[in-house]
Amino acid sequence: MKESKLSKILTLIVFSSLVVSVIYIIIRVIIVPGGKAAAGKRSESEYVLMLLQCTAGIIIMFLPGFISKKFSLTIPSVMHIIFVIFLFCAIYLGEVRAFFYHFKHWDVMLHGLSGIMLGALGFSFVTLLNDAERIPVNLSPIFVSLFAFCFAIMLGVMWEIYEFVFDGMLGLNMQKFALEDGTLLIGRAALVNTMKDLIVDSIGALVSSALGYVSLKHKTGWLDSVLIKKNKSKAEVQADAGMIHTGPNFDEEISETAVHAGSTASEAVPNTGSQFPDKIKIGQ
Repeated sequence: MKESKLSKILTLIVFSSLVVSVIYIIIRVIIVPGGKAAAGKRSESEYVLMLLQCTAGIIIMFLPGFISKKFSLTIPSVMHIIFVIFLFCAIYLGEVRAFFYHFKHWDVMLHGLSGIMLGALGFSFVTLLNDAERIPVNLSPIFVSLFAFCFAIMLGVMWEIYEFVFDGMLGLNMQKFALEDGTLLIGRAALVNTMKDLIVDSIGALVSSALGYVSLKHKTGWLDSVLIKKNKSKAEVQADAGMIHTGPNFDEEISETAVHAGSTASEAVPNTGSQFPDKIKIGQ
């Protein structure tokens, strides 16, 4: 995995923030008795959710490195940086600092960004499934873009299913069907968050797919900077190095052979210009 200096610094900051949050939440749950939250205060289920999200975030931060080593992949530094920033905004700012409640469109921004990221991941899947370094030229750009769009929406739907299931099993509020203090929303208001997430995921996926289509259609190269690629084996690297090394020598050998053949042919052809006058003299 290509990890820049900026990526390492951001990873350290986010990791430290999540670890400190886990310690704080555990101490808070132990010291403060449970029960229904007072007006304006966060409910006990909110702290349980924060603990689960922060713990999951710490584990997920090691996922790119594990996948990169396990499957011999190269994850672009720009994608890793966006991934780390997304975790920080979603888990630490969104859950721990309650940005989801204090900023009306915070959730919308994150789902839009996730839609774009998942769309880019869909393009990467095409290259990985075809065992190629780039999008195969024999695939239609519209087909690849449509696949990336559907892939991103599928993962967005699976995320909402995950939230729904665990909200029911553990009494959480990931789908935000209740206010910060535990007050339940009623009717359409309880569905707004989930439907808004799906709509924004679709818009983000559409933007990513459209940009990918333009890049493939007009060969702009935008996708190359965000594609996850499979690392070459040692044999493939040596083969490529051998081709690069032997290529110029092979051309030189061809040119030298051509020059030698040309000089030989010129020596073999008789000098007709000097022979014809002699024959004329003999005839005379």
